[in-house]
Amino acid sequence: MFTRILYPTDFSDCSKKALEYVKELKEAGTMEVIVLHVIDEREIETASTTIAWLGETVEEYEEQLINEMRSSAEEKLNAINEELASAGIKANVRLIRGMPFKEILRIAETEDISLIVIGSHGKSNVEEMLLGSVSEKVIRKSERPVLVVKR
Repeated sequence: MFTRILYPTDFSDCSKKALEYVKELKEAGTMEVIVLHVIDEREIETASTTIAWLGETVEEYEEQLINEMRSSAEEKLNAINEELASAGIKANVRLIRGMPFKEILRIAETEDISLIVIGSHGKSNVEEMLLGSVSEKVIRKSERPVLVVKR
């Protein structure tokens, strides 16, 4: 039934918990998992506005920051890919830059995803919020089924 799963991750504890559900869905007929990490444009912009005092240009700082974020994410994505492979699940890893909820919805549509599995809270993990902002927007705007895994 859920042959193609989209698993967006920000590498938070909650998204790691969601990965365990993804592995369990193999028994429900999952044949492929698209593992997606989106380098958040807003994080780059926020960090870039605070660097003037460091003596670097905004462009130099952004390039360095993006390279570091990409390198860190690639390492973590490779580990997830290996974990899924050892569970007997074919994975397709994607690392893109943009607004996370928009990219999640875009990939879900263009890749004909049958289920999105997402953690309820991301890295910000704001206690007062019922759901994280990315997961809440995905739930509201997705035309695909969404499985939300609570922390």
